[in-house]
Amino acid sequence: MKTETCFVTQKKLPLSKLTKGSLIRSQIKDLIVKDYPDFTEDSYISNDKLKDYRKAYLEQIIRQEYGEVDELEKQVVDAIHSNQILSDNIEPDLDENLSIGQKIADNIAEVGGSWSFIIFFFVFLALWMCINVWVLATKPFDPYPFILLNLMLSCLAAIQAPIIMMSQNRVEQKDRKRSEHDYMINLKAELEIRLLHEKIDHLMVNQSKRLMEIQELQMDYLEEIAKKKTKARK
Repeated sequence: MKTETCFVTQKKLPLSKLTKGSLIRSQIKDLIVKDYPDFTEDSYISNDKLKDYRKAYLEQIIRQEYGEVDELEKQVVDAIHSNQILSDNIEPDLDENLSIGQKIADNIAEVGGSWSFIIFFFVFLALWMCINVWVLATKPFDPYPFILLNLMLSCLAAIQAPIIMMSQNRVEQKDRKRSEHDYMINLKAELEIRLLHEKIDHLMVNQSKRLMEIQELQMDYLEEIAKKKTKARK
């Protein structure tokens, strides 16, 4: 198996684990040359080190576009670096580590915001008033104007409001997580598309160079053939 020396690590590796400088995109090659000025198109670099420079190049792109690289951008760069998929369903993760209080708040908010609760509540109020006005007209336990009922309603509203707010805060947190996740997916797609465009451009340039070299060789052969024919005629 043929081996070459990695210019960065100075280790001998198989060619399958190395990349030649002429096959590296110019933007990434500039980063390598910045650290190793003697690196040329005929030099080799290990694929692992090349991945590190690709990661540095992605971070450079993000800094140019956004001014800085925060935690979300770092996660995106690491995902590209490790070929990790970001477009997974995050809903199970959002509901995985809920406390008992959060689960109770979600259930109360779900019940309190339903038509079933509203209908049940109106039926309860109607029965309460009917019992105290007609059924127990002589000795009602909560005579008109239903002070006990008003107290219960006030306590219910005082307790229900903060519980619903707790649930709404959780919904906002989940929406923020979803937005961050969508942003990471979009950023990863944009960076990978940009890398793909640059790779295609690089391949086209190299292919054009090789075609020119082939054409030059063909012209040399044609000239030799023409010279031989001229000599044969003489």
